[in-house]
Amino acid sequence: MPFTARELLARLIKCEAGGEGMNGMKAVANVVMNRVHASYGEYLRVCQGDLRKVVFQPYQFTCVMDTVYGEVNPQTIWATPPEDIHYEVADWALAGNELSGIADCLWYYNPFSPSCSDIFPSSGTGEFITRVNQHCFYNPTPLYAET
Repeated sequence: MPFTARELLARLIKCEAGGEGMNGMKAVANVVMNRVHASYGEYLRVCQGDLRKVVFQPYQFTCVMDTVYGEVNPQTIWATPPEDIHYEVADWALAGNELSGIADCLWYYNPFSPSCSDIFPSSGTGEFITRVNQHCFYNPTPLYAET
């Protein structure tokens, strides 16, 4: 049986940001919901307001990939069930809440370094806005509208 939207989001939050503290988890959840509610560009065209389509869009979230860099991915949404805190953050995001400073962001990534790139992804459709713990967050640029 497929996960409910709540459980799917909670699992993604745990896998993508479980070690990032409350604000880190909320920031990631905020980005996911921003993609769900995108009113233009790739996420509207491809995902059409559907959380499941956002989560399973190819190459978007490492936690839903079976392999990463040719190796079996041991850290996936199927590997460990979410805990109460992850459901709390999922409920917060599904209720339409937003984290200050992340409200328009459509992307995040962990650079595994102390600095964040000015643009992400490499196409230049996102510009750096802020860092929350280990993740860098990006707002769409005008180029995003063309995706």
